[in-house]
Amino acid sequence: MAVPNYTYLKLKMLGPNSVITIESTYEHAYGCDVECIEYAEALVEAEALIANLDQLSGEAPDSKHHAGTFEPAEAVKLIPVDPAYPDDRALRISATLDIK
Repeated sequence: MAVPNYTYLKLKMLGPNSVITIESTYEHAYGCDVECIEYAEALVEAEALIANLDQLSGEAPDSKHHAGTFEPAEAVKLIPVDPAYPDDRALRISATLDIK
């Protein structure tokens, strides 16, 4: 049974003994509007982010690069660490690098 009056920024309602009047200022009303708009924009951005994440999770991962495999993405060549023992340990470097 409350009656809002937006022109004067007042809300009147019946109380236990008399009419209760709640007043505000234009600055407070403006601040509330700004806060409400910021909250609505944050909700829209969050929903868009969730939609993008759902879309990305539905896409197939790249078969070349995915977690769990250690296969090189391009051609590599083996360089022995100690030339005296070529089968012991070797470094893998890109096959497209210069000799220098």
